[in-house]
Amino acid sequence: MRHCIYPGTFDPITYGHLDVLERATRLFDRVTVAIADNPGKSPLFTAAQRAAMIAPVVERFPNVSIATFGGLLVEFAIAQKAQAIIRGLRALSDFEFEFNMALMNRHLEERLETIFVMPNEQFSYTSSSLVKQVARYGGDVSKFVPPHVAAALRQAFGP
Repeated sequence: MRHCIYPGTFDPITYGHLDVLERATRLFDRVTVAIADNPGKSPLFTAAQRAAMIAPVVERFPNVSIATFGGLLVEFAIAQKAQAIIRGLRALSDFEFEFNMALMNRHLEERLETIFVMPNEQFSYTSSSLVKQVARYGGDVSKFVPPHVAAALRQAFGP
């Protein structure tokens, strides 16, 4: 069974993330959405809150599970018996960071492949950081995140 890990902070999950996830479900028998529990990144939502936001939108994928992890991604992936890590590349600016990360992961665990996929071009400029910034100032984020995520952002930032 081909299994991949789709890691990220997902703070919050966006339609761009979901587009990459859908592509991963077509390539792999099993996909684990791996939520990085890294307080050093100062996420807006806790790992548990992020998992709760992701759960309803992945129900339509029978081959997707959700997990949280701390520490090295490669160690988590090997413990999960995954063969690959899947990452989305929105723009050329993502490539250098992702390329270096993939090479380091290969150095740490050569059995683990990294696969890059491009989301639909309508999501190429969307990031969780930008979505949070728009929401913080009361902007409409409904085109970028599922309705329950937009509601959580409104609640987090208040009126």
